[in-house]
Amino acid sequence: MSDHHSHHDSHTHSHKHSHEKKTRIVVYLTAVTMVAEIAFGYYTNSMALLADGWHMSSHALALGLSWIAYALSRKHHDNPNFRQGTDKILALSGYTSALFLQVIAIWMAIVSVERFFHPVPIKFHEAIFVAVIGLLVNGLSAVILHHKEEHSDHNIRSAYLHVLADGLTSVTAIIALTAGMYRKLYALDPLSGIISSVIITRWATGLAINSGKDLLDYRAD
Repeated sequence: MSDHHSHHDSHTHSHKHSHEKKTRIVVYLTAVTMVAEIAFGYYTNSMALLADGWHMSSHALALGLSWIAYALSRKHHDNPNFRQGTDKILALSGYTSALFLQVIAIWMAIVSVERFFHPVPIKFHEAIFVAVIGLLVNGLSAVILHHKEEHSDHNIRSAYLHVLADGLTSVTAIIALTAGMYRKLYALDPLSGIISSVIITRWATGLAINSGKDLLDYRAD
């Protein structure tokens, strides 16, 4: 192996290790916020906050799988039994995340539609407060996961997009809850859940296609 190739391989391995540490921190942040949002979503009867929490839970799992994928990839970096390297672990992680995301999206859509036709009282102040905290955590996570494009891989970009999508859902929840509290537009709360389910479906589909192509070694001409 040439010195140049060895240096490049070491450089790539170093960035993967850095991505692993960043992903681990974001997993901790996301998991704590997820528990708070789901708990307060049930407590406040807010479908928007609950949708944001479940959205975040799907991303906590996805980010957790990314973290595990990086750890396994590092552990088996020199294992000759992985004849095509360990990158397939990252692709498998992404594909598994996509399937879980889609299940969450379908569940959220069903519950949101039911809540739309059978509304319940919402504790707006508590729900908005927790949603804002969720948005701040997403912002911090995005800063932690931000990376230069040349140092990117499918896994770290997937994690970064997860966090951005979470931030969008948090913004949607805050808007829906604020409008409900001040303008009495209560229907916006379950509508926020429906919108979130559509966003997750689009994200899950794209992630399944891209990671699936990696698993199958698909390359367009």
